[in-house]
Amino acid sequence: MRELARALFTHSLAQSTVEQGFARHISCDRGVLRIGDDLYDLNAFGRIFVVSLGKAAHGMLESLIAQAGERFEGIVVSPVRPASQIRGFRYFQGGHPLPNAESIRGAEAVLKSLNAQGAASLVIYLVSGGASAAIEKPIDDEISLEDLITTYQALVHSGAPIAEINAIRKHLSAIKGGRLAQAAAPVQQVSIFVSDVPNDTPDALGSGPTMPDSSTAEDCYAIAARHGLLTKFPASVSELFERYALEETPKSDDPAFLSCRWWTVLSNQSLLEAAKAEAESKGFAVQVDNSCDDWDYVRAADYLLGRLRELRKKNERMCLLSGGEVTVKVVDGGVGGRNQQFALECARKISGENIVVLSGGTDGIDGNSPAAGAVVDGSTLVRAQAKGLDLEACLARFDAYPLFAKLGDAIETGATGNNLRDLRVLIAY
Repeated sequence: MRELARALFTHSLAQSTVEQGFARHISCDRGVLRIGDDLYDLNAFGRIFVVSLGKAAHGMLESLIAQAGERFEGIVVSPVRPASQIRGFRYFQGGHPLPNAESIRGAEAVLKSLNAQGAASLVIYLVSGGASAAIEKPIDDEISLEDLITTYQALVHSGAPIAEINAIRKHLSAIKGGRLAQAAAPVQQVSIFVSDVPNDTPDALGSGPTMPDSSTAEDCYAIAARHGLLTKFPASVSELFERYALEETPKSDDPAFLSCRWWTVLSNQSLLEAAKAEAESKGFAVQVDNSCDDWDYVRAADYLLGRLRELRKKNERMCLLSGGEVTVKVVDGGVGGRNQQFALECARKISGENIVVLSGGTDGIDGNSPAAGAVVDGSTLVRAQAKGLDLEACLARFDAYPLFAKLGDAIETGATGNNLRDLRVLIAY
């Protein structure tokens, strides 16, 4: 059953590729580009500039060219090194999960190019998960790269939901929260998303560089207070919060957005649909429950295992699928990530039961480990003890990967070039 859970995860990844998303939603015929329900006569524009951002930046650009041909120029900023470069494009390898010097150089290059666009230009943005760190420029020159990295570390380890983390990122950034769209205005702009955020918060993707921001500076002050962040921020950042001096991001009534459109071509829902169809083909009754999106990993484990046990009373072979992400507040962490921490928490609660739990990240990277996630079952605790591994100690140290690596239960896909949030597969048999 552990192998079956792995197969469901692998199948879902294979059925939810960037290429498939673009093929379904984007096409080009006789110079007319279709994006969703919108049509763009490419011959009517004096210049077409493409900005591709995030972990899927290379695959998204290649898929756009596969549909529309090699007629574009632009900039690519991604934490992933490209296998090859496309003529007419400048490449920057930004950081993830923390920004680096290339993140800032990439942001400066994009801003300079957008400011130079003429009225007859079309700007196409390709945005995917990981863009928040991959491309960045502080809105205040007093915030150094080192300060920026310290701020990102505090946010990533805070245990705050991604939407709250990105709200603060937006208000500290010269490019996020709609500020890229402002830089390019008033030219025609269209954004294509491969989304790793909840469907109802699209402006959280990559911290929303091309969308009106639904969060406010007041939200940021409350988030920082709720998670005790001011003492963890560097002085250049905490000082802005203490003085209530954050500059507000552009909202939906900003004229910059009058010429903007946005389309999602791939999301966590795509992944769940593929997993559900495959599990049903294997004879399982299947339920999808995303209720625990952005919950703390312990609470999420309790909820999903409780739900699975209830469902099993009515079905002998039951599969419960859950999308989105859980949160982990890391204290002096080891090697691992939220998916492995969640799986390990489940392992201690299902010992001796006929239950399998898999949790994996679709980007192939879970936290600071080389794994995408892990799979556990009712035998995991006993097998760990037999190898002299202390499951409880690994949980307490946020050090799950070494345990899973020694058990052979880590899921290692390598970087997938995609990012559709996480998938959790729970099987009772």
